[in-house]
Amino acid sequence: MTTIGAGFRLVRAGWVLVREGVIAALPGDQLPGVPRFAWRVARLLARPRSRRSGRSERLANAVARLGPSYVKLGQFLATRPDVVGNDIAVDLAMLQDKMETFPKEEAAKLIEGSLGRPVGDLYTEFGDPVAAASIAQVHPAEVLRDGVPAKVAVKVIRPGVRRRFHQDLQSYFLAARLQEKYFPSTRRLRPVEVTETLAQTTRIEMDLRLEAAALSILAENTADDPGFRVPLVDWERTGGDVLTMEWIDGIKMSDVEALRAAGHDLKAIAANLVQSFLRHTLRDGFFHADMHPGNLFVDADGTIVAVDLGISGRLGKKERRFLAEILYGFITRDYTRVAEVHFEAGYVPSRHDVSAFAQAIRAIGEPIHGQPAETISMARLLTLLFEVTELFDMETRTELVLLQKTMVVVEGVARTLDPAFNMWKTAEPVVGGWIAGNLGPRGMMADARDGVHALMALARQAPDLAARTERLSREIDAMAEHGLRFDPETAKAIGKAEARHTRSGRIALWVIALTLIWIAWQIG
Repeated sequence: MTTIGAGFRLVRAGWVLVREGVIAALPGDQLPGVPRFAWRVARLLARPRSRRSGRSERLANAVARLGPSYVKLGQFLATRPDVVGNDIAVDLAMLQDKMETFPKEEAAKLIEGSLGRPVGDLYTEFGDPVAAASIAQVHPAEVLRDGVPAKVAVKVIRPGVRRRFHQDLQSYFLAARLQEKYFPSTRRLRPVEVTETLAQTTRIEMDLRLEAAALSILAENTADDPGFRVPLVDWERTGGDVLTMEWIDGIKMSDVEALRAAGHDLKAIAANLVQSFLRHTLRDGFFHADMHPGNLFVDADGTIVAVDLGISGRLGKKERRFLAEILYGFITRDYTRVAEVHFEAGYVPSRHDVSAFAQAIRAIGEPIHGQPAETISMARLLTLLFEVTELFDMETRTELVLLQKTMVVVEGVARTLDPAFNMWKTAEPVVGGWIAGNLGPRGMMADARDGVHALMALARQAPDLAARTERLSREIDAMAEHGLRFDPETAKAIGKAEARHTRSGRIALWVIALTLIWIAWQIG
């Protein structure tokens, strides 16, 4: 039934996209055969009023009808121009995560259910919502700290949002599996794994205790960083459905004119934002992965305060080294090293030639260095990289999806503050410093120390490993002599699972077909 329900929801989503004119707005004149016919039918079925709107507006209207999970999906796909195309990615990036508020009384019930205490005991004042997104909304409130009133922000989860996201995610997984099955050329993009990344990030985002923990981690990591901080968490008033934190009195980074009127140095703020992000990524391996201008404030002394840490990203030490070397290779125009790093990381299969790949990388890097600062775009670089890596069978690296998204967003915010912002010049001190400290003699000493620790851990496990090896050897000898056998219960379970999977797939396809016939009949 899950597959059937997911199929119904996919059909509904497709119908909404058709009716709102999103499909009709796509370039379809050059499509062959059946796809071109379907595009022409979609144009006929679009609402008349949608034809007076641009593609971005049509997309926004469709997403508003489909619900909050589709806002998240759209924002997520905005980071994947290799999947949706550069123009569509730009449209998706403009989707606003702004929803209608829900009543304060419902928020109070959720708070009391999560914390087990009346709202009146938790807060001396609890105000009406001031902002609402797809997952939660924010209320201003006051608490007493040592007898002194202190203003706080209370983030409350949206009622029913977990169930809605769970249902829609089933549809996304069905679409990803169908894509892998029927479009083999797209398998390198790993649609199922990318969908799993989206599912994991939304699950984390919907547990506000985890967001509180992320804020705490980032606060510790940036305690000594100049010009950047995050709100303090009130752990006593935080649970799965509610997060209480310090209220930020600052100017949103989206209000450029207000920042300018307050006398802030916009160029310095832009540079600080990008360098802070790179420090968090390279130094700590933990970064804020939703740094759009609505989540960034500037306080009176010019410090950047980042809020809404529901989405965070992590990179291991190995991935950080590869990232730093790739960025630094572009900065210093060492394209051979950039290519070598892709092979060392396993991003590009070893059957390809390093020199040929370096030549392709040079074709991307050289035009960037020959352009004025204001035209050098990280988004454009990523688009070109996706095009080139496809030629060399590079598969999607799911651990880099959030990083790619955030790099594009952060650069875009910096450009709104400083139109002549130079991403590469600003990044060089941080990236170069990290490489000097981690890939030079000091880094080699740290790697050697980690290697010794790994050997010691392996030595402690040696007796257990020897016992496991002996058991495995005996089992292999037994299989070689008698063959691999299943007990009757295992064979029966495998048969039932295979039959159930085949049956549910056929039912889902019939349901989708009948739904399409019903829609066509309703139109006629």
